[in-house]
Amino acid sequence: MTKSEVMLALKEMGNDQTKKILMSHGAKEPVFGVKVADLKKIIKKTKKKNQALAEELFATGNSDAMYLGGLIADEKTISKATLQKWVETAYWSYLSEYAVAWVSAESPYGWELGLEWIENKEENIAAAGWSTLSNIVAMNNDEDLDVKTLSNLLKRAEKEVHRDKNRVSYTMNNFIISVAAYVQPLTEEALIIAKNIGKVKVDMNGTACKVPVAYDYVKKMEKMGRLYKKKKVARC
Repeated sequence: MTKSEVMLALKEMGNDQTKKILMSHGAKEPVFGVKVADLKKIIKKTKKKNQALAEELFATGNSDAMYLGGLIADEKTISKATLQKWVETAYWSYLSEYAVAWVSAESPYGWELGLEWIENKEENIAAAGWSTLSNIVAMNNDEDLDVKTLSNLLKRAEKEVHRDKNRVSYTMNNFIISVAAYVQPLTEEALIIAKNIGKVKVDMNGTACKVPVAYDYVKKMEKMGRLYKKKKVARC
């Protein structure tokens, strides 16, 4: 499919109710309001990975197209420069913490960019960094992870999670959950920190979305037998 064909399909799939929901979470015009299930119908027609088309879609500035671009991006061929450009234009959490963070985590540049982005003063970029790192620990074997650096990041998150910018606090909390759930050498440390921080308050923009209580969430995963079950990919 060409960019024009995809944009036409997105327009036809969009609906006012989904658009209203997306905008309540932070989306801005232009946006059609396309459900993720419908985006996946387009992915089948684009032959899944298509980096050239992904870049064209992301450049439109349309939230639905940008998200789709992240889903069809080729993690093996996407450049570091493109990922940097994308994170700088991913203006809300749907894009920065998911579409961009997912493909970044799957790319060869994920660890490097994740560490760079968490130092950025821009809220969405820093949040994308924490989300990228969360996905990296969920996908990679423990022996391939830098456990010492992750431990230091846990300590940092404990100190900053209650006083950082809104979405950064949210993704820091998720990072603690991911390390506890997926990195066995750090589970005990992460759980202690999760218990120490308790409930993290994040402004969810008046929506019904809730911030998971890290300690409770991990313990629930443990009861369900889901700890240490690594993911094959970040994107879903």
